Amino acid sequence: MPSKFLPSKFPPSKSGLSARLVFVLLALLALAHPARAGEMREVIDMAGRKVAIPADPKRIFGAAPPVAVTLYAIAPERMIGINVPMRGDEKSLYRKEALDLPVLGSNAGMGRQLNLEEIAAMRPDLVIAWLGFYQEKSQVEASFAKIKVPVIFLKLDTLDDYAEAFAFLGRVFGREAQANEMAAYIRDALARVRKATADIPPAEKLRVYYAESADGLATDCDKSFHTEPILIAGGDNVYHCEQTSHVGMEKISVEQIVALKPSLILTQDKSFPALAKSSALWRNVEAVKSGRIVNVPHAPFNWLDRPPSYMRALGVQWLANLFYPARFPLDLKAETKKFYRLFLGVDISDADFSRIME
Repeated sequence: MPSKFLPSKFPPSKSGLSARLVFVLLALLALAHPARAGEMREVIDMAGRKVAIPADPKRIFGAAPPVAVTLYAIAPERMIGINVPMRGDEKSLYRKEALDLPVLGSNAGMGRQLNLEEIAAMRPDLVIAWLGFYQEKSQVEASFAKIKVPVIFLKLDTLDDYAEAFAFLGRVFGREAQANEMAAYIRDALARVRKATADIPPAEKLRVYYAESADGLATDCDKSFHTEPILIAGGDNVYHCEQTSHVGMEKISVEQIVALKPSLILTQDKSFPALAKSSALWRNVEAVKSGRIVNVPHAPFNWLDRPPSYMRALGVQWLANLFYPARFPLDLKAETKKFYRLFLGVDISDADFSRIME
């Protein structure tokens, strides 16, 4: 009995092929389509590993904040969860695709440690992990092997790495044009900032202290990846040392800060400026005396750090203009709107910009 889906007779086509043969050829082409369910392909990730991954991964977990924020920029609809809660007062700046994602933790600091059983229950078909300075790659591989999910690594040690990371993810997701535009933006921003600040003599660089905690007494070394934007923008991070841990947040005293004589303080905590101005000890710090304490923008993601991300491509421009306005003139509002549209998928208003810069 003939199938109800196929004609019982296949008249010859004008090309001389029977309709049955045409049908078979079309069916074979459909089976060969790279996006069909279950098909795998091999990629070489940013750790140089050959990995078999789904041809068109749909459910992806970014295992660390720098990775998740990068995934958020290029494929938010494929994310199965986030690492830390999103700030409720910044919902207007988030992509709608990510607003209701569950918090699943991280394997690289920031937030709670992830739970493999919880991740497995979300049925990811791909995990993207951070190939960071202090990440033990073999442990990460072994961890996700337990739930039989392929892992690829992104190298995100420096801001330059983000351009390559976007280009790589563009190939993974078949979004090369979008990814290449993001990569080009990062490269261009870095080139312009470096050109503007390259010939500043060391003795003339702005002396900057990076205050990360509410009391201002946690900071990071000048050689830490946490403070990279300060150096790129031509600043002298006055706390000269070698990073000793992934987390950073080195402890320091007010007396040490007084001796380091910073001309400007960057703070991650909005309550710190008031504390510094009211403290007899902090008032001995040069930057506090002159009132040069600047909050780091962080909506919806931090422009400099915690987590470090591609937001630094905007952050280094902001810093270079803040440090050396004559060397690096910038229409910050226009640049911020351009950046948020490209990387965060939102069009911000003048009011949004003012709130971001508070």
